[in-house]
Amino acid sequence: MLTVRTQGENTTVAQLPKEIDYDTAPLVGAQCEDLIRQGCVTLVLDASRLEYLDSSGVSLIVTLSRMLDDRAGTLRLAALNAHYQHVWTLLGLDTLLPVHPTADAALDTPATPGRMRTTEGAEAG
Repeated sequence: MLTVRTQGENTTVAQLPKEIDYDTAPLVGAQCEDLIRQGCVTLVLDASRLEYLDSSGVSLIVTLSRMLDDRAGTLRLAALNAHYQHVWTLLGLDTLLPVHPTADAALDTPATPGRMRTTEGAEAG
């Protein structure tokens, strides 16, 4: 489901599939979790091909962000189309996990671990 390219020792860019829904989210999540277990500290999810994202996919992205936060890592979301970027903003998720215009722009952003936490150990949301 994912197309993966590694950018350095502990940074991975993963191209998301065209659809992430109830049926595909567990597989995409398992693939991302494997990357994290293999030592990925910065995971960039490239959504440039994404055409459909349901609540299972949104939940997956938030879960992955929290998983990386727990490991002092960071998740970066890149290239959401205009519709899903609008949905992301309406849900208020853009304040917790900003969307970068491209995967390259996400890679150029300085690391900010702990984005999903608001205060000492307190989870956002």
